[in-house]
Amino acid sequence: MKERKSVKSNSQKQQKQQNDDVSPFKFMKLFDPEASWDKDQLGDVLHWIRQVVAVICGLLWGAVPFVGAIWIIVFLLLSSGIVYWYYSIKLKIDEEDFGGHGALLQEGLFASMTLFLLVWITVYSLAHF
Repeated sequence: MKERKSVKSNSQKQQKQQNDDVSPFKFMKLFDPEASWDKDQLGDVLHWIRQVVAVICGLLWGAVPFVGAIWIIVFLLLSSGIVYWYYSIKLKIDEEDFGGHGALLQEGLFASMTLFLLVWITVYSLAHF
């Protein structure tokens, strides 16, 4: 029995040591223009920025109540503008290293559009009917 416990505790120690070697994603990296980014990390950040913008706009559009296709276009422009500002101006990233503007601007676009419409329609229906 003692051998099992020691093997188990050794494997837990090794796993903890490996986790300590891998640095976790730090929140301050989001605002550091000197930080290095890999394609997956930047894609995840851009994706989640779009999701937050989608929820905020959906709540606002539904509560105000905005109707019409013009507000979908406004959301798309606003969302893309924020993402462009973030990677181009705030982080000063060379977009060619990550597949160009098209790849970066497309990151999370369809998921955020779906979430935006879901929140907008739900809030509008609950608040105004």
